[in-house]
Amino acid sequence: QTFRLDIEVTDQHGHNCSGAVTVEVLPSRRPRVTILEPQRDVTVPEGSGPLEVVTQVHASGDNVHYAILSPVVPALFTIDEMTGEIRSTSRLEVAHVRLLVRAYNALQPADQATATINVTVQGRDRQAPSCVPALYVTQVRETVSPGSTLVTLRCASPAGAEGSLSYALEGPPGSRSRFRMEGPQLQVNTTLDYDSQAMAALGFQLTATIVVTAGGQPPRSTRVPVLVTVTPINEFSPECPRGLTFTVLETAPFGSIVGYVNGTDRDYPPDSLEYSLEGGSSPTQPFSIDTHSGEIRVVGPLGSPRRTSYRLLVRLTDTHNDLDPAARHSRLCTVAVRLQAMPEPRCTPEVQELRITAGRGGRQPVTQLACRSDPDTAALSYTITGGNEDGRFRLDGSTLSYIPDGLAEPRTFVLLVEVRGGPGASRSAVMALVVHVTPRSTTVPPSTTTRRMTPRKEPLVVMRTEAVWHPPAWFVAVLTVAGVLLLASLGCLARSIACR
Repeated sequence: QTFRLDIEVTDQHGHNCSGAVTVEVLPSRRPRVTILEPQRDVTVPEGSGPLEVVTQVHASGDNVHYAILSPVVPALFTIDEMTGEIRSTSRLEVAHVRLLVRAYNALQPADQATATINVTVQGRDRQAPSCVPALYVTQVRETVSPGSTLVTLRCASPAGAEGSLSYALEGPPGSRSRFRMEGPQLQVNTTLDYDSQAMAALGFQLTATIVVTAGGQPPRSTRVPVLVTVTPINEFSPECPRGLTFTVLETAPFGSIVGYVNGTDRDYPPDSLEYSLEGGSSPTQPFSIDTHSGEIRVVGPLGSPRRTSYRLLVRLTDTHNDLDPAARHSRLCTVAVRLQAMPEPRCTPEVQELRITAGRGGRQPVTQLACRSDPDTAALSYTITGGNEDGRFRLDGSTLSYIPDGLAEPRTFVLLVEVRGGPGASRSAVMALVVHVTPRSTTVPPSTTTRRMTPRKEPLVVMRTEAVWHPPAWFVAVLTVAGVLLLASLGCLARSIACR
């Protein structure tokens, strides 16, 4: 259709102009609203609850909305304006309802279409099969064998004919596959291994639903929920790890870590073990073990004379693997602890000659002993074992000090110092220190008499060692008696010769 418009324009001064405008109205190219199935018959069972989906109307077009035109009263059904889903508004009784549904373009309401929906609410037998028990909850041990019957349902149909009942299982596949139905009997289908990861993922609880269906139209069903909790059995004993041999320094201090005993157990929870040391900790077995981690530590001095290793017996006991706390398994594991001897310390030089002048006052440092051990981090201990009878020298670590006490004459001290690689080390080194101590000269007051000071020579002591044999007393006594007897015999012999 075409329209012509004559337009005249006048301004405020009286000037005007005119013109013509032609408007042509073209037909719309938008798709019209069309219901794909304008008539449909729907049957729903009696007793369907409120807001249950009865059917759905589908229409094509732009901005399609839906509405129920009739019946308005009673409002047994409602339709979703956007999706076209028709739902019940209350529990349905036996009835036949004819619905007139409108689909329209919300922007162009004149663009619409209608559909007729015939809804039949069909009556049914309300009585479903009744079963005893109506709910089954139980616990079974993981060792129950496949084929074992857990429960036998006693079900009856409304007509009283048990033979018309059928039994089926529903539920999660991981749980349902572990059961099977043999008629009314719920049986174990596979092993219920408590120690598997699959069972742990299910939380050790299996759920299923037994569906009991009676024949007839429509079929009537009853559901019996099943909850089975699997309980553990302590089936396996702990196992000792391989290579339980550890090495520790003979000078290892208190609390040093020796190693770990990592036992295993195949029961769930895995490796749930407690550790204990047979015989406990003692001076002859200076070790302890952590109950939960299996960590072995040093709790006493090691390296007693001629001791190079220890043999420990560690008991592994499983825990939390059975409902019965007394059902526990244990195993003894042998642990070898080898003592690594500290190498002999090395001192440079082994013999050292020192000269000092005695001062006054407190302690006077003499020298720093240069000794080392392997490893270098090992702490060395120093002890004066000889030559310090009057206590003039003292060792603070590796520092040798002299304590002045008014020495009047020069004196030479020969000190023997024992160096060990640490407390309890079996090896040590001895170094000799020859210390020449000269007293400090006293100040002489001024005098008119001139004296010539002659330096005093230090005496040279020459020591000569000779080997001397000191026989024991019994040997001297025997030798004396033998000599007396020999002299007596010779006297008697001479006398007999003279008498002839």
